[in-house]
Amino acid sequence: MRNIAVILGAGNGTRMKADRSKLLLEISGKTVLERTVEIFSKADCIDEIIVVCRKNDLDDFEKVLSDYELSYCFGGATRQESVKNAVATIEDGECDLIVIHDGARPLITQKEIADTVNLAKDKGAAAVGVPVKDTIKVVDSEMKIVDTPDRSALISIRTPQIFAFDIYKEALSLAEKQGVDFTDDCQLVENLGKPVYTVCGDYGNIKITTPEDIPMAESILKMRGEV
Repeated sequence: MRNIAVILGAGNGTRMKADRSKLLLEISGKTVLERTVEIFSKADCIDEIIVVCRKNDLDDFEKVLSDYELSYCFGGATRQESVKNAVATIEDGECDLIVIHDGARPLITQKEIADTVNLAKDKGAAAVGVPVKDTIKVVDSEMKIVDTPDRSALISIRTPQIFAFDIYKEALSLAEKQGVDFTDDCQLVENLGKPVYTVCGDYGNIKITTPEDIPMAESILKMRGEV
């Protein structure tokens, strides 16, 4: 079985308020990007890595990742288009599972990767998630609370999100025919009518989105004894 990881790094990161890709910011001496790629490069269940980036970031990404064996493709206007661009570089028969991961999640663990790959092998579609800790409210256009979902049935979905390659390609094709663009890969596959299963992950698998996430990530690394 051949599993290909697609690391998404083509976002503009406006909420980080930085003058460059947030993946080039450092966490305890290593860039966010290198930390993410390093973890996947060490995963026994990953056979190939494709990094999706913006054209203007390619030179910087190549410098940061010069020690790693991987390939690049350019991102699209949306997440769905970015993954589609990566899929287009993969020949039929070369991939069994496509492993989609946010480049801005550098604290993913080897266990989460392996557990999600194993579940996807069995079920065809799987994603990492964590039980929701907070009470969630549904509000209307006036911000009035209209519903309170049962927290015990809620999962906060993260990445990696892993799918049988043929299922993912079929889901992409359907979405294109429908003229819809999904911000979540699980939703893309759900739209095909395929079930997606979840693995209970680590709360430390945070996404680097805003400036305060950097010291939080450094604290998590210290707690894990990784710095």
